[in-house]
Amino acid sequence: MNPGIFKAYDIRGVYGEELNEEDAWKIGSAVGRFLPASVRGFDRGQTNAQKICVGRDMRKHSASLAKALMDGIRSTGVGVIDIGMVDTPQVYFAINHLRTCGGVQVTASHNPARYNGFKISGQAAVPIGADTGLTDIKHLAMSLIHTIAKPTGPINTQDMTAEYKKHVLKFLTPNVRRLKVAIDASNGMAGKMVPLIFDQVPIDIIKLNFKHDGSFKHDPNPLIEANLAELKKAVLDKHCDLGICFDGDADRLMMVDEQGQTIPCDIITALMVPYFLAKRPGSAIVYDVRSSRVVPEEILKHGGIPRRERVGHAFMKKAMRDSHAIFGGELSGHFYYADNFNADSGLITLVHIINILSEAQVPASELVRPLRRYARSGEINFRVENKQAVMNELARRFADGQVDWLDGVTVSYKDWWFNCRASNTEPLLRLCVEAKTEDLLEQKLGLLKSYLGEPVSY
Repeated sequence: MNPGIFKAYDIRGVYGEELNEEDAWKIGSAVGRFLPASVRGFDRGQTNAQKICVGRDMRKHSASLAKALMDGIRSTGVGVIDIGMVDTPQVYFAINHLRTCGGVQVTASHNPARYNGFKISGQAAVPIGADTGLTDIKHLAMSLIHTIAKPTGPINTQDMTAEYKKHVLKFLTPNVRRLKVAIDASNGMAGKMVPLIFDQVPIDIIKLNFKHDGSFKHDPNPLIEANLAELKKAVLDKHCDLGICFDGDADRLMMVDEQGQTIPCDIITALMVPYFLAKRPGSAIVYDVRSSRVVPEEILKHGGIPRRERVGHAFMKKAMRDSHAIFGGELSGHFYYADNFNADSGLITLVHIINILSEAQVPASELVRPLRRYARSGEINFRVENKQAVMNELARRFADGQVDWLDGVTVSYKDWWFNCRASNTEPLLRLCVEAKTEDLLEQKLGLLKSYLGEPVSY
């Protein structure tokens, strides 16, 4: 087994080269030993306390990997509830709805078709990352010599569609305005789930790339601007109110306004601030270190408590729990909800966006215009071998600003700021810069490039 498939938050690799069914079996065996032993707060003897939910995405090798994973889990005597081909947030729902000790989604999320992997969650859908059990699972899996133990644990299949649909649509405001929405499913799980969940919602959906057979017209990564080209054209050609592009496993999305302009995800977070604080005044709202200053400004303006956090769903979900936040948003397009077990969901995000546009009675571009008040670089990648040394040098050079190390190095001034953080898996530094004016942004970005070099496409 290649140890490199174990990442900070999940397991992922190229199928057939870095990851295969034997690996899946061993990972399943490790999960079967780890998750039931970690349960807290309910009777281990209750019906599903010794069972694990397993879902999978639409990739061509996901079914065989899921079967091997489930056989591995069952080899430990632990039971499996197979919920089939679903979006990742449905696994989070199933864990909580069925009260299992955890769950696994077989998916490579936004990666190209040749990739696959596993997202592991514990009790209550708490993420299992390197610091919360994934390292233990890695050691257990890599210690196995063979995969011949018989699967003795019980298994049953369960279609969660009806219960999941009810859960997602309970957030929909009655009598929403009839909107025309272009949706690019990226040939991923949204292609299956959107028709099932939104079939009776009074919106007109323009479908793009809803076929979900494991092949991709474009990589299922909506963060890459080029992947939004087809969606933007459809929004303009069909005179849509909104465009949405989901990633492969439908746990995140990107949004395009009626003018075909991308709305950055931190601006979506800021847009949602008054909507959620009206529901629960004075609540905390979580955002990641890359987010625009407009986010904490809007939170404070509307009487909420800003909670700035490290990048990554494990950190965001923990911050949601710790601060009893009502909502959280990441620049990557993950949005988290207290009423969704503090977990992220692309479909629930779409519901809330429909609600907001319905209540506003104005175009999306007008809603976000006041929030586009700063010049911004977006996240830019630089190839750097000695990442920590370069970040240390940035902290030294810009020591006259307010420096913090919550996630990488962030330096803040009155009229501009930047965050530079290291990739967990590659020799890359990721830079975000924001300033009051475009001229100032270009000036500071040029200065930072003198330390980081020229950007790389990624």
